[in-house]
Amino acid sequence: MTSMNFDDPPQPEEGDGSQEETPKPEIPEVVSVLPLRNVVVYPSMVIPVTVSRPRSLKLIEDASSGDRVIGVVTLLKSDDQDPRPHSVYQVGVVAQILRLMRAPDGNIHILIQGLDRVVFSDWVAEEPYMRARVSMNPEVLPHPGDIQLEALRDNMVTQFQRLVSLMSYMPDELAGSVGKTKDFRTLAYLVASSIRMDLPVAQEVLEMDAVAEKLQRLTEIINHELEVVELGRKIQSDAKTEMDKAQREYFLRQQLKAIQKELGEENESQPKTEEFRDKINASGMPEEARQEALRELSRMERIPEASAEYGVILTYLDWITSLPWQETTTDRLDIEHAREILDEDHYSLEKIKERILEYLAVRQLKQQRGLDKEEEENDGEDYLRKQREGVILCFVGPPGLGKTSLGQSIARALGRKFYRISLGGIRDEAEIRGHRRTYIGALPGRFIQALRRVQTKNPVIMLDEVDKVGSDWRGDPSSALLEVLDPEQNREFRDHYLDVPFDLSQVMFIATANLLDTIPGPLRDRLEVLELSGYTDDEKRNIAQKYLLPRQSRENGLRPDEIELTDAAVLQVIRDYTREAGVRSLERQMGTICRKAAVKVAKKEELSSQIDAKDLHGLLGKPRFSYDVAERTETPGVATGLAVTAVGGDILFVEATQMPGKKGLSVTGQLGDVMKESVEAAVSYVRGKAEELGIEKDFFEKTDIHVHIPAGATPKDGPSAGVTLVTALTSLLTGRPVSKEVGMTGEMTLRGQVLPVGGIKDKVLAAHRAGLKVVILPKRNEKDMEDIPESVREAVTFVLADNISQVLEKALGVKVNRG
Repeated sequence: MTSMNFDDPPQPEEGDGSQEETPKPEIPEVVSVLPLRNVVVYPSMVIPVTVSRPRSLKLIEDASSGDRVIGVVTLLKSDDQDPRPHSVYQVGVVAQILRLMRAPDGNIHILIQGLDRVVFSDWVAEEPYMRARVSMNPEVLPHPGDIQLEALRDNMVTQFQRLVSLMSYMPDELAGSVGKTKDFRTLAYLVASSIRMDLPVAQEVLEMDAVAEKLQRLTEIINHELEVVELGRKIQSDAKTEMDKAQREYFLRQQLKAIQKELGEENESQPKTEEFRDKINASGMPEEARQEALRELSRMERIPEASAEYGVILTYLDWITSLPWQETTTDRLDIEHAREILDEDHYSLEKIKERILEYLAVRQLKQQRGLDKEEEENDGEDYLRKQREGVILCFVGPPGLGKTSLGQSIARALGRKFYRISLGGIRDEAEIRGHRRTYIGALPGRFIQALRRVQTKNPVIMLDEVDKVGSDWRGDPSSALLEVLDPEQNREFRDHYLDVPFDLSQVMFIATANLLDTIPGPLRDRLEVLELSGYTDDEKRNIAQKYLLPRQSRENGLRPDEIELTDAAVLQVIRDYTREAGVRSLERQMGTICRKAAVKVAKKEELSSQIDAKDLHGLLGKPRFSYDVAERTETPGVATGLAVTAVGGDILFVEATQMPGKKGLSVTGQLGDVMKESVEAAVSYVRGKAEELGIEKDFFEKTDIHVHIPAGATPKDGPSAGVTLVTALTSLLTGRPVSKEVGMTGEMTLRGQVLPVGGIKDKVLAAHRAGLKVVILPKRNEKDMEDIPESVREAVTFVLADNISQVLEKALGVKVNRG
């Protein structure tokens, strides 16, 4: 049995159609059979074969010593490693060995030529190689002068020559050889051995009996090859026409990547496109965002890395894939746990704590009773809308009350991430909505940056100092905040940089402000305002003992047993060294005391662990504040009013003086228009009541009046100083000093009615800090007294007035008729 080297399949040589000069040998009845793989040998075809297997070598050795005639047949399966009679076709050719060459490695290279088509009808041996009895199977030749066959041959030759001109692997000489071949049978086999065909089709052509049938089949095959070649050329031409510079660079870069991969330099310059693609698919982003990200990724793959646009796209993909599209933290809806944390972090602020607990209770009930799941199943898309946070708390109050730290406590109680965004002084709208990618160094807005940093889509975000947002030619950030803080809109917040919607509805926003007046109306309408008033002295004492002193002692390296302040010492620090609504300055004073103590501990000096009021002068120096109400109100024409500032409540002195002249009324103290009008109204009221007050009717004609409100560097405005102005003018003109224990607030009409004002709690606390014992309030502000701490209500006497006559009677002891 014969075999060939299956690891090196033979390649056919193109015949030229000419007959061998060597006489055709006689074909024996039994021949040795050499099986071939992946090639069909045709009569007149010349092909080289490499023989390497022992059985095949034995066959060639025996044949070369004889007539050199062998049988050649094709294997049914190309991977057959042990050819047998049942694994080969039954139709093959008888071939003659033309040349033989022995290689140094022991293989034999032979050149064979097909002679005639035969059928292997009877296999007579399988060892040492296959031998078979052959029967001749000549083709049916056409009749001479067949015009139809002549036309078929001419058409096939023309199409074949056209195919040769299009195929680079086919030599041009082949077209000439086909054109010169006149014999139909030789022509058919020459063409069949020159074109590409699948193995079954090539065997089919060999087994066809009629030459005319062979020519017809070959014509079909050639036409199919021409169609494929022409279509490929058309596609290539169209693609080449549409290919621009970027596409050409892309193909060149792909080749460069392949070279770098072979050199082991792939990681040094190859962009992480596959890594970004995996991130995009794993991020869970909405379909619109996913399509945009994939579109940018496709652009990045087509442009060179040195391009500026490449870096822009790379940064964009890094941002969009690093956002928490689906990551959330689980809320800890435990009311008692939340209460413990809020009490642990903050003293007092009961109203704020109750509101936070209400929020947690609602979430807890919905979760326990399965309302969330029911809404999800019944409402479909509406469920997403109902799951929004909805509540946007806004803590309004003076500095130092713990508004920012209160937001941190809320996040800790909920088990959420916390992030603080300071809005003070922001004037560029891009800080909220982000910059468009057309700008150099563009970045997303602060909210998208915050979500990237916390890596969760439901954090607690604190908007600090929302009342200090400005606006100019760069835009109005407060207007941009409307979409962010609106629960009906922020489900699809579209940052200018990302340009895809991001869901902000699960973020819990908490805003802080010192004043409500400077917050634009539309923005204020979206906030649930919770007002924080200043602390009382007793509350400050508790905060100092429970929170501030322990914290400052830790920060300054002291142990708890090394420093202790008595309550009297703390109260003296509050009254003599601080004057504020919050406790920020108080904490700084606690820090000063701890540092002084730390110095003594470091020097190993004797230190009394308990610090009393008498020790404060040596630690803090002389007192910074003193109560000068009694001193300043000794002179007639001075009254004590109450006001609200950005740092809380404060007392306000109104001074009036008279002098001879006819210049009229002068007003100083940097007053606003409303307050100036209040001065004019007060003068008009006093002139109208001059006779009842015992004042000359024509006093204003020969007397100049000057009204001044000290702290002239501080702007002042508002109508709540109306009753104070009337009291000061009446005191001046009647010569009666105002009671040193009385403070007052309220707007006044020309008829003498006292109208309600705001900030009652802050004003009363300021009066209490200043040592006032009597506070005159408008009658219609009686309801606001519920917010005043009980300890203050017990220490202060309140006079509720609805007419200025009641104010003058209490403050000056004078009586005037109502109206």
